[in-house]
Amino acid sequence: MSRIADDATTAWIRRYHPSAGSPVRLVCFPHAGGSASFFHPVSVRFAPEVDVVALQYPGRQDRRTEPCVEDIGKLADLLSEEIRGLSEKPTVFFGHSMGAVLAFETALRLEEAGVNPPRAVIASGRRAPSSHRDERVHQKDDAGVITELRLLNGTDAAVFGDDELMRMALPAIRGDYRAIETYSCPPGRRVRAPLTALTGDADPRTTLEEAEAWGDHTEGAFRVGVFSGGHFFLTGHLNEVYAEIDTELAAARAAGV
Repeated sequence: MSRIADDATTAWIRRYHPSAGSPVRLVCFPHAGGSASFFHPVSVRFAPEVDVVALQYPGRQDRRTEPCVEDIGKLADLLSEEIRGLSEKPTVFFGHSMGAVLAFETALRLEEAGVNPPRAVIASGRRAPSSHRDERVHQKDDAGVITELRLLNGTDAAVFGDDELMRMALPAIRGDYRAIETYSCPPGRRVRAPLTALTGDADPRTTLEEAEAWGDHTEGAFRVGVFSGGHFFLTGHLNEVYAEIDTELAAARAAGV
């Protein structure tokens, strides 16, 4: 296993404000169709006191020539292997939408390996892993996928008006939807780390009950934070979401490695 320096950037690991001397780390998992750059504002907010690592999945932006990984388990395997190469440091995982499931699955793998497991997991904008819905956006035509994106309101409006940008983005979006919509998790599969679920009260893809079901997937402390808004509620509540992250980072730092 190759080691990754505390100020290094790789194909998977993006550090917008490298801070090798920081005592604690935040690892950010993007949503379906999303990229590491979605978390640039998070890095602005927390660096250099925090080593902010934003993950870049294959198939998007500068990795767009690489095939998407259309299986959550395989993608979590790859992510966990990459994170195992980081130095040991108190760490919090934050994932939004599909990223919440990937944070959970990656945490499970790292806990099993006993290498760099997170001190806490924050699952944002996603129902619990065992809360199943029969969703098949990945089987729709391009117009159907775009309709879904408009419903969730997480894509820059300028992209919808740029045919070239949309054509470039759609393969990754469809691949990510295939990964998350074919994912299944047995009831009772749990991480040891404490878990916080954040949800919007008008999210068309997650009810409060489905968010609360995350409590069945941790052996540690659990709480739910509810915000006004839809699937991307966090863009309208940045300070409140940052406060949630700050709380978990402070606890991780106090606990030590």
